[in-house]
Amino acid sequence: MTEIARTKAIALTGITGDVVTVEAAVSSQLPGMVIIGLPDTALTEAKQRVRLACIQAKHELSNRFITVNLSPAALPKQGSGFDLAIALSAMAVSGHIPNPQKFDCAYIGELGLDGSVRRSSGLLTAVIAAKKHGFKVVMVAEEAAQEARLVADIKVIAVVNLQAAVAWHRAESGQWREVSQESFTRAAESIKQPDLKDIIGQEEAKAALEIAAAGGHHMLMVGPPGAGKTLLASCLPSILPVLDDAAALETSSVQSLQDASMTGLTRTAPFIAPHHTATAAAIIGNADRNGVRPGAVTKANNGVLFLDEAAEFAPRVLNTLRQPLESGEIQINRARAQVIMPAKFQLVLATNPCPCGYAKSNDLKNMCECTAVMRRKYLLRISGPLRDRIDIHLLLNRVRSTAQAAGGKAEDSQTVRERVIKARLIQRERYKNTVWRCNSQVSGAWFRAPENALPRAVTAVLDSALLHGEISLRSYDRILRVAWTLADLAGAQAPMREHIAKALTMRAGQL
Repeated sequence: MTEIARTKAIALTGITGDVVTVEAAVSSQLPGMVIIGLPDTALTEAKQRVRLACIQAKHELSNRFITVNLSPAALPKQGSGFDLAIALSAMAVSGHIPNPQKFDCAYIGELGLDGSVRRSSGLLTAVIAAKKHGFKVVMVAEEAAQEARLVADIKVIAVVNLQAAVAWHRAESGQWREVSQESFTRAAESIKQPDLKDIIGQEEAKAALEIAAAGGHHMLMVGPPGAGKTLLASCLPSILPVLDDAAALETSSVQSLQDASMTGLTRTAPFIAPHHTATAAAIIGNADRNGVRPGAVTKANNGVLFLDEAAEFAPRVLNTLRQPLESGEIQINRARAQVIMPAKFQLVLATNPCPCGYAKSNDLKNMCECTAVMRRKYLLRISGPLRDRIDIHLLLNRVRSTAQAAGGKAEDSQTVRERVIKARLIQRERYKNTVWRCNSQVSGAWFRAPENALPRAVTAVLDSALLHGEISLRSYDRILRVAWTLADLAGAQAPMREHIAKALTMRAGQL
């Protein structure tokens, strides 16, 4: 009988994970079990699940007192994903299996009272963390095998129940199997998306959407009800490139935290559209003793965050976006948790121009009755610092003719996506020795470096706008980013005067 048995588990903090050593030892006291090492309520209750599951597996635990320690003790631990590791360490000190420590395996799974092993929340994230910490083998539930095998270069042992886990440790046959690894090229089921060809008119807006997709630029659309703002925004994922391996794995791991069982890597850019009544915690995420809950900015990571009726959001909620827009991550600080979550999203805002929605509209039936003060106050709910971080400002009006629909000449999303991908490839080549991947991420210092700075004759109109206080230095840099995207779409080596002028007008809300 092993005096002290050790197994390894993974404690999740956001989309990162730490290795937890699960130690079990027996002592000469009345039969019982205690779990120490800062467990939460769900983890404390594991002792009842473990005892009954071991009985169902026909391997009753020692009739002495079993102490289970989760090390490091100062690290908060949540959830039921530690059940399998606790059960196997307790069974080892009870003499049923060899010390699991020699197998160098990470155990991730919840136990049922019938001894079955079930998928635990955040399984894909936990397997990714196990690989990063050097584990070569993970043991998971059979129902989670397809999800676990999405992580390359790690052996996955899938078990149906606790008896199967015992059989694997004893090198016996049973209801366990080694799951073959699957290539990163496997994609999750495709999601049907709106297509640009379904949008009647709004050619200028479609062109702006293509520019936003090609450079990863943030976008603000202002227009009356019925102008097509929501439909345009929902088409953006259909023209974005599919996610590469790293982005697909990161996006899928975020979805795994939401108790979503993954059968393939998500290759389509996520599209998250929270309601305007959403709280700050719903947008940026929250953390408490029960764990970390990703917010909309993290769910939209590597994709699109769309805020419809943006001026109806609480200004305090909108202003929480300013920091992740700059850094690409969100830091959640709570009394018992400090978590950094990814937030590399493309922001699209849509709003009416006034409370009634019809200011500057070409609608002859619905005339705006809002005063100038009301209109200004309404739009100022989207603060100046937030608007200053948005590259493309677009004014829309209602379509007045369906002639284009009859002509059938509208481009579909696939045609536009091909041009977007071509522009993105140019940017990847340009920034291959940097941390950036598209124009919207590039710092102003890069644009002003001697080897990259554009001639004064090219930037004259932009320099004049900055000199006269019409734009800020941040706006200056963002206009340059859009100009570079325009050049990439046109196949030019660098922006020309017309690209700078067009980027400046798009910043001013005119295309």
